[in-house]
Amino acid sequence: MAQIALSKLEKIHCTIFSQCYSPCGKYLAVCNNYGHVSLFNMCNALGPDRSNHVPTVSFTACDGPLYSLVSTKIFLVCAGTGNQINGYCWKDVLAKSPKVAWSISLPSLPVSEPNSPSSVEVNSMVTSVQDDVTYLFAGCGNNLIYQFDLESGSLVNKFNGHTDYIHCVHMRENSQQCVSASEDGSVRVWDTRVPGEAVQVINPYKHDTCARPGLGKWLGCVATDDSDWLVCGGGPSLSLWHLRSLMPTTVFDTPNSCLHSVQFHEDTIISGGSSAAITHWFIGGSKKAEVEMHSTSIHSICINKQLEDTKVLSSAGTGPYIDVCTNFGYKAFSLEL
Repeated sequence: MAQIALSKLEKIHCTIFSQCYSPCGKYLAVCNNYGHVSLFNMCNALGPDRSNHVPTVSFTACDGPLYSLVSTKIFLVCAGTGNQINGYCWKDVLAKSPKVAWSISLPSLPVSEPNSPSSVEVNSMVTSVQDDVTYLFAGCGNNLIYQFDLESGSLVNKFNGHTDYIHCVHMRENSQQCVSASEDGSVRVWDTRVPGEAVQVINPYKHDTCARPGLGKWLGCVATDDSDWLVCGGGPSLSLWHLRSLMPTTVFDTPNSCLHSVQFHEDTIISGGSSAAITHWFIGGSKKAEVEMHSTSIHSICINKQLEDTKVLSSAGTGPYIDVCTNFGYKAFSLEL
């Protein structure tokens, strides 16, 4: 198949929204605002030959922007605009012959639904294996989270409670709880076994220590660790919350950045947003490191945890570059669309 080559103008206006690694850990997939999925061979990229810093395969998976990628053991799943979630077999993608293996159509809202969008966008996805069944959770632009059974493609649950579109969905480790962050300024924790209202709600913009009214109340990212800690940010400052007390314990000093991506990693928190750097934080709030990146706004931070010899951190956002950190404290090289 023919490679997709971006023009100089397209590269200037390119935004990479999401990344994920293949089940074997040897390949990195990214998606962008042109609806393209591009795959990089990370084993080759980590070698001395710079010619390996370009995609091994690129293909169009959507007529509009793609906002989210996730991986299962068999499928690369992508979604964005167009009411569709598409799955591609990894073996087909790696063989440079990608084709849609299955497709899930998002449920249509009733015509009478006030302000209902004509096309529902998927902004964030996450998978969870529960009782040997793989579920996909999709956070959407119609304020809803959908839970699908990936084996049958059937809709299992719909979670309704946000009053504005959803930026991020995340699964708590070793739990059946899904966490979501929304433009409405709230983080909501859902028990996926019981459809209905959220079991916990956090509103950082209502706390003086977190609120930044000039930047808005929206929340762009959320993550949890393997115990009872949650971190979130967006317009409000990046903040650490204890899920038992539902109170902020640490507020991180991010005066020049609205947050788009965050995750726990070992004894630190790694964040990125509307500045050209990713930041490593100690849990107590002090800054461990700040690493400059190509992107002036970072939308995705991803760590390859599948293989120890290709365990790298990759960062992407505005522009055609994916910056790679082999030692997480500095940028080693950049991949380019």
